Amino acid sequence: MHALKTSARPVSQPYLQLTNITKRYGSFTALQSVDLTIHEGEFICFLGPSGCGKTTLLRVISGLDIQSEGTVIQAGRDISGLPVSHRDFGIVFQSYALFPNLTVEANVGYGLTSRRMKRREIAARVGELLTLVGLTDQRRKYPPQLSGGQQQRVALARALALSPGLLLLDEPLSALDARVRLRLRTEIRDLQQRLGLTTIMVTHDQEEALAMADRIVVMNAGRIDQVGTPLEVYSRPATPFVADFVGKMNFKRGRLGPDRRVTVDGVELVYAPDPDLRAQPGEEVVLCLRPEDIVVRGISETAPNRLAVRVLSMEFIGNHFHLRLGILGSELVLEGDLSINAVRDLSIEVGRGLTIALPPDRLRIFAQGTGR
Repeated sequence: MHALKTSARPVSQPYLQLTNITKRYGSFTALQSVDLTIHEGEFICFLGPSGCGKTTLLRVISGLDIQSEGTVIQAGRDISGLPVSHRDFGIVFQSYALFPNLTVEANVGYGLTSRRMKRREIAARVGELLTLVGLTDQRRKYPPQLSGGQQQRVALARALALSPGLLLLDEPLSALDARVRLRLRTEIRDLQQRLGLTTIMVTHDQEEALAMADRIVVMNAGRIDQVGTPLEVYSRPATPFVADFVGKMNFKRGRLGPDRRVTVDGVELVYAPDPDLRAQPGEEVVLCLRPEDIVVRGISETAPNRLAVRVLSMEFIGNHFHLRLGILGSELVLEGDLSINAVRDLSIEVGRGLTIALPPDRLRIFAQGTGR
């Protein structure tokens, strides 16, 4: 009987290596020179908008599409030209792709039956998997009798049946309602960690990627814009596209000055050293600031980027307030997110004055028209 995987090899050892992956459909290039290394046991999210190439890259890894150029190495084996049946993976689709005329246990055991395993072994393996996904009491039911979340757990169990070395998830939660999606993403992540199973998930949902991934691969127009941990991608976006796609962001055009200063709409601000910045003093740049990075408490008289503002508008979101702040003596307007406690404690309301600070290390500067 196939044993469930319980541990991963050391993180330093590559498990999946993609080199110069290019995929063309006629004159259209869906993927352009993609390089990526994935380690065993990692949970990786391919994140990006529709048409960015994330699903195409997943299909190349699975063999459902063959790349036009490049190589795919899995566990030291070159699988670049191998058919799907010769690759070591399980896959879960957005649409579940269950057989409606087969019971839950028959769906889960379908691949095992195709491998001509003994009935006793199949029954034991299916029972093990249904326990793993919490569906032992649903084994005799048919897919139409299950909820969307239950069907997706059946699809997950089926993908795990043959103990694959790699699990591929193609937007598995997008067809579910918000509450079920939230619960199932926690279940999938917990299951992946328990099994130590290398997993790649395609998603366009930034919150999903931030919550689930060890590393996020942000894709844009067939290329990779950034690879990093959720915190790295969120707090240190490598390009304006990443800054805009992951989370909310203030984008302001400005001009770079000497001594790490930038002028935006008549306001001079100091930013932290950034070795990746390619712009020179006098050049136009784009300044980026997360709304939640605006500081309103504990601001000293000598704090850098200390500004007097007026509250132009407030919107109650539920767990915070979203504000528009006009910097006095300038045309600069910033959007900020403040906690309910901060709004209450500081008696913040529309029309009132307020002192804020913009921490230099929270300002991101990008050269105009370039990645950095």
